[in-house]
Amino acid sequence: MSAQLSEKTGGEVDLYRDTNVRYLGYANELGEAFRPLINVNIVRLSYGISSMYVLADTYDKVQKADKKYAKAPPRVRTAEKVEAGVDTCLWQALASVIIPGFTIHQVVHWSKSALLKVKAPKPAITTIPTLLGLGAIPFIVHPIDGAVHWGMDNTTRAWGSRLKEWFTGIKKA
Repeated sequence: MSAQLSEKTGGEVDLYRDTNVRYLGYANELGEAFRPLINVNIVRLSYGISSMYVLADTYDKVQKADKKYAKAPPRVRTAEKVEAGVDTCLWQALASVIIPGFTIHQVVHWSKSALLKVKAPKPAITTIPTLLGLGAIPFIVHPIDGAVHWGMDNTTRAWGSRLKEWFTGIKKA
């Protein structure tokens, strides 16, 4: 992934979204894909890596909001930081960890179950589900990202906007 200018940051390269660091968010998908071949503790470690990525990006966005609103009234500054943190953490948790991890887990689980049912040879039972899981990753990323954006735009982001107006006393134009 080459560094590209992020639309959300006004042309600034976002370390967590526009560089190879973004791939740390997919560590759990690799763990799930390799589940038939590796120790379950390595799968758990992959979730730890992805979760640390989510927390690091969340911290980064809260710090950026803190800088951006440093001269704003305290309630506005607090509201902006909370909004940045909740939005980033929720979006990354859903789009980078929970939904893709579940999806790849299901691809691997059901393909392994089908191979067991047809009494496939043991090497096929461990290798084919891993290959299918790895192969599914590029196809699920953008649809999941889009679905999470849509879901949050129509729920938490809409509600958060109203809560922020209430908390700060400033109505959006």
